[in-house]
Amino acid sequence: MNAPVDPFSDRRRWQWLALAAGVGVLVWLLGPVLTPFVISALLAWLGDPLVRRIERSGRSRNTGVLLVFGLMSLVLVLGVLLLVPLIENQVSKFIDWLPRFGQWLTGTAVPWAEQRFKVDLAGYVDPSQLIELLKVHWQQAGGVAATVFGEVSKSGLAILGWLANLALIPVVTFYFMRDGWGMLEKVRVMLPRPLEPVVSQLTRESDEVLGGFIRGQLSVMISLGAIYAVGLTAVGVDLGILIGLVAGLVSFVPYLGAIVGLGAAVIATLVQHGDLMHLALVLGVFGLGQLLESFWLTPWLVGDKIGLHPVAVIFAIMAGGQLFGFLGVLLALPVAAVAVVVGRYAYDRYTHSRLYGADDDVVPAEVAAAVAKVPVGSEGDEYAAPPADGSQGPTPNP
Repeated sequence: MNAPVDPFSDRRRWQWLALAAGVGVLVWLLGPVLTPFVISALLAWLGDPLVRRIERSGRSRNTGVLLVFGLMSLVLVLGVLLLVPLIENQVSKFIDWLPRFGQWLTGTAVPWAEQRFKVDLAGYVDPSQLIELLKVHWQQAGGVAATVFGEVSKSGLAILGWLANLALIPVVTFYFMRDGWGMLEKVRVMLPRPLEPVVSQLTRESDEVLGGFIRGQLSVMISLGAIYAVGLTAVGVDLGILIGLVAGLVSFVPYLGAIVGLGAAVIATLVQHGDLMHLALVLGVFGLGQLLESFWLTPWLVGDKIGLHPVAVIFAIMAGGQLFGFLGVLLALPVAAVAVVVGRYAYDRYTHSRLYGADDDVVPAEVAAAVAKVPVGSEGDEYAAPPADGSQGPTPNP
């Protein structure tokens, strides 16, 4: 039996590096065109587990795709119809709340801090200037938005292009849901035989990392946002929905959502009520949210799946946005998940190389098992032909 071939040997590394650089340049050039396709692929990938579950119940894939696609469309429409009026109302309340915040800051918070810490803060805190600055920037933002909208409205082609991209997303999402497995299988069959087992293994691990983070953490974020919003509104905080939504959105970083939400809720409660009873109720809401997250939401929705470190998530999103704009933000987490898996593979290869101090370049046991996935005993033929039913293919869909 022939020894497994390492598809990432020294003579191939520069080829893969050149290929990765070429793909990066191509993505950068085609960014505006690729955006609706990337959004569609992510939506299809999020809905695929439910489609496969429906398939396992005995129904056809087309039936599962139609059911899941209809459910996702219904949730999206209901979310827009319910959230847009709520957010608009909360933003109006926030604007009306700003003068009250200025009065509380100069009349209560600053005198208390000066007395407590024996420092002079009154000369450095002028809420009127802060509010005026916010108003000026708000007006400037509105003027810029109006100018941009006016320029865009003058170009019928720009509007048609924007509407075409928007209409393209549900169509492409449907086809990705229905045919994504077949598309990936064709790519797998085209891979060089020495490369296919390792790529399939890395693809499965990347899907596990990305699925464990996005599907689980997104569910936790939505749940925490709802808990905070409902709880703060129930205890009488006027800006409870806005604070709860913001706290839920930033809760992908552990404890950041609770810290940001609790700080904003405490200030809003002190400005609105100013008593210890409401402050204790707010603390109780966030304490309950953290207990539910730690002992129920995270174990149930995320479990022991491999996730991405919060610092890696923040860096990936910022780097993607800087390099590729909105498309980079969409691709940030998938690329980060793949980078984690490939980095783990590269670490195993490095620790078994002569550069690290090993006697000879040795393929690690896990990598060798993946590479030697389908060995054939006949001389000169190291890998069997791909199975006709695609059973050896990668499991993840777009």
